[in-house]
Amino acid sequence: MNFLSSKLKNLIKSLLGKPTLDEKSVEETLKEIRKILIASDVPIDLTNQLIENIRKKVLKEKIPSGLTLREHLIKTIYDELVSLLGKEFSPLNEKRIMLVGLFGSGKTTTASKIAYYLKKKGKKVALVCLDYHRPAAPEQLKQLAEKIHVKYYIDPNNDPYNAAKKSLELFSKYDSIIFDTAGRNSLDEELANELKKLAEIIKPTEVLLVIPADIGKVAKEQAEGFHKLAKITGIIITKFDGTAKGGGALAACSTTKAKVKFLGIGEKIEDLEQYNPKRFVSRLLGFGDLETLLEKAKEAEIKKETAEKIIEGKFTLNDFMEQIEGISKLGPLTKIAQMLPGLSLSLPEDILKIQEKKMKKWKVIIQSMTKEERENPEIINQSRIRRIAKGSGTKEEEVRELLATYKKLKKFSKMFKGIREKDFSSLQKILKRFGFKFGF
Repeated sequence: MNFLSSKLKNLIKSLLGKPTLDEKSVEETLKEIRKILIASDVPIDLTNQLIENIRKKVLKEKIPSGLTLREHLIKTIYDELVSLLGKEFSPLNEKRIMLVGLFGSGKTTTASKIAYYLKKKGKKVALVCLDYHRPAAPEQLKQLAEKIHVKYYIDPNNDPYNAAKKSLELFSKYDSIIFDTAGRNSLDEELANELKKLAEIIKPTEVLLVIPADIGKVAKEQAEGFHKLAKITGIIITKFDGTAKGGGALAACSTTKAKVKFLGIGEKIEDLEQYNPKRFVSRLLGFGDLETLLEKAKEAEIKKETAEKIIEGKFTLNDFMEQIEGISKLGPLTKIAQMLPGLSLSLPEDILKIQEKKMKKWKVIIQSMTKEERENPEIINQSRIRRIAKGSGTKEEEVRELLATYKKLKKFSKMFKGIREKDFSSLQKILKRFGFKFGF
């Protein structure tokens, strides 16, 4: 998805940078959007429909009062992408969740991610293994359940029907039971019958299809096939961060009766995101998503004051260690930047690529500094660098790198307000007009 996001952000930057916009500029923009979507494996018919919708609203209909052509075009691009990629947010009915899907789609891992997601929200959750066709499945579920400290059930006789019945009794008072079924395709008659029987026993509140993002636009065929088989209520797209086809899978799924509920955005247990089309498209275009950022800050038990510092870019070396701890809980800088309005359009690339491992090392370096050095890093000379490196067990160049990055961040934080006011004033006007937030 990095491809789709980076291309769309560049498109928005280009629109904001044009002195004026006319019909020719709009057509050029539409051609570029078409190229971006086709390259991201979005089905051609959906792409063509989106382009035609934008053309009609921007060039043939009256521009809303108070908006320029540029602002109207950007807002229309946003609206049509939201429509293409899912329209409305679909909340999860979490009582009894049954996962179905293809072999190798990551169902068992996804089951544990959902369990962890619900547990963080204070829910009492249990995992149940219904996959006894893959020999390693029960052990994998056991290990994942123990890792996140949730209850689980595995039938000693490898009987999926008995496992379903027994777990409903054992976990009857739980907030959520997540059932992991065997991998299959919609043409597998034996497993299809098994799935139907399990559904009759469980009476699931959600039947979620798990599919990998790298199947692209073929996702529609899979979703429709499984819908006929199991009456799926929602879709989870895994491996979403690692392929350019993620946009195609998302667009294809959005045309089915089942809504996309979650995106798997990484390998870690916390790398599961409840899908909200409006927030997702906002991040794709560089508009930010403060609501999600603040939700993540709350889940990570980060103080509001720390979240405010991150959002405002108020980095000082004295509180930089706290910032590092807070940022590490929220995720990589690239993901945080996507949630800040305009920031991912302007933040230097080398800052975004700061690695988590490097940030942990910086914490050790800062701990080796004196209180005076943390409060006034300008006093840190070569002899102090030598002492700090020795005390922290790091190299002198690593200490210098930390200081250089700190200075760059501090300089950028002073510039950022001016950048947003000058270069993104038009963008801010659109976002504020249509309810996007720029602060608390």
